[in-house]
Amino acid sequence: MSDDDLAWETTDTRIDYSCPGFDIRMDDVRLPDGTETDFHYVDEPAAVVVLPFTPDGDVVVIDEWRQAVGRTNRGLPAGGTEPDDDDYAAAARRELAEETGHEAETVGPLVTVEPTNGIANSVHHYFVARGCEPSADQNLDFNESIRPTTVGYDDLKRAVLAGEVRDARTVLGVLYYELAGE
Repeated sequence: MSDDDLAWETTDTRIDYSCPGFDIRMDDVRLPDGTETDFHYVDEPAAVVVLPFTPDGDVVVIDEWRQAVGRTNRGLPAGGTEPDDDDYAAAARRELAEETGHEAETVGPLVTVEPTNGIANSVHHYFVARGCEPSADQNLDFNESIRPTTVGYDDLKRAVLAGEVRDARTVLGVLYYELAGE
């Protein structure tokens, strides 16, 4: 049995709503049994997520206000890519600098995932950055409230495992880093 027998046919597509950072798209689709319906999802550019280590082995994290959940969350620097970005490592370096004011000596790929493929077409490209040093001021978007700080890697890992870090991008990045044996 191939995946083709599960595929939906898109007969039309359009943007229902646009806002900074993402759109809500509606596809008219035909299901495998012939049923015609519509499907709404978040349509957004690829994103990069950075696990940045200082020369001492600490991790540069951000504390960021998240309006959707009404609290400040601790997380890894992350952000959407620009339409002309085809070098995700360069985008990761840019997001690290913009959100934390740090630059990395090296940046290497960790994993690529589709974190919410039931409701969004998001693709997140994870990177490990090493030798991160403060080099400039933050350059935040108008709608970002971010405070960078550093924490020991073991402290971050403990906070993830204890459920104290709830940002899924951070949880996934730390757990994948551990499982990959980096």
